[in-house]
Amino acid sequence: MEDYKKEFIDFMVECQVLKFGSFTLKSGRQSPFFMNAGAYVTGSQLKRLGEYYAKAIHDNFGDDFDVFFGPAYKGIPLAVVTAVAYSELYGKEVKYCSDRKEEKDHGADKGSLLGYKIKDGDRVIIIEDVTTSGKSIEETYPKIKAQETVPGGIKIVGEIVSLNRMEKAPDSDKAALDVISEKYGFPAKAIVTMQDVVEHLYTNGDKSVITDSIKKEIDTYYETYGAKA
Repeated sequence: MEDYKKEFIDFMVECQVLKFGSFTLKSGRQSPFFMNAGAYVTGSQLKRLGEYYAKAIHDNFGDDFDVFFGPAYKGIPLAVVTAVAYSELYGKEVKYCSDRKEEKDHGADKGSLLGYKIKDGDRVIIIEDVTTSGKSIEETYPKIKAQETVPGGIKIVGEIVSLNRMEKAPDSDKAALDVISEKYGFPAKAIVTMQDVVEHLYTNGDKSVITDSIKKEIDTYYETYGAKA
């Protein structure tokens, strides 16, 4: 595992973004872990977060893209801090764009988008916090494609999230990121997977964060909800 991935796992725990215990998910599932990107609240935290996203994007997608699209609302700061970090780390200027929940009908920046207005010829990477079911892309994809004037005018290079929960999506035995890749035709990646988290904090860790009892709960959870390769 790359060093930045190990650092990112520790960073999530340190910022109390990744927690272990008992949590009820939006889907109704009882999960032994929970991730909330909204817990990144300070300038230094957001700076580091952008750097981890930038490194993962560079590793997975190289430099062949022009725009970071962050779906409202959590994706907005993610796209912004990643654009800043990418410029600092790799010397490449990447524009940021987001959707508006409600279209603005006045002013010079009216419309359904915030920031850069994507158009034909743009190559886009979608940035999100985490995906469990893959539902969010069902709203995001058509909003991006609606900006093109010719079919295929805008290319979605891929999607990146913080954590791949590695649990099966609704109506599928595959993980949400794999379902997205198959359905939409672009790679969907994560900075780290739950397998990485367990390996770093439990298998090779001191078991202070993921204890033996929590590890058993995680194993039980994946027996029921774990995605099939």
